[in-house]
Amino acid sequence: MSVTGSNVFQGRRVLLIEDEFFIAYDTAINLQTNGAYVIGPVATIDEAMETLAAAGHVDGALLDLNLQGDMSYPVADALLQRGVPFVFTTGYDQGAIPPRYSGVKRCEKPLDLVKVAEALFQ
Repeated sequence: MSVTGSNVFQGRRVLLIEDEFFIAYDTAINLQTNGAYVIGPVATIDEAMETLAAAGHVDGALLDLNLQGDMSYPVADALLQRGVPFVFTTGYDQGAIPPRYSGVKRCEKPLDLVKVAEALFQ
């Protein structure tokens, strides 16, 4: 996962919400390597809501669709309300995402940071 030749993440504050340890670790390292300031990772809806409330400015977020068996829609709603661009990161197909999130991009795991960057910041 590399955004070779791109500095799109440089200096951006990215909230990482992912419950799988190895995916969260790998994603955080790759975001940091590409210049992002990573907020998190956090693994539950409650942690995500608390972190979002305390984070101040957030430039973008990666939101795992399923967090420890709970769908992350409350977090998605909070991100939308704050105007934070985000992507759903998931292995689920598009049909698992309610129509109210039709404007939110879905990035399949394993993540491709180039696609994530395009979905968040272009």
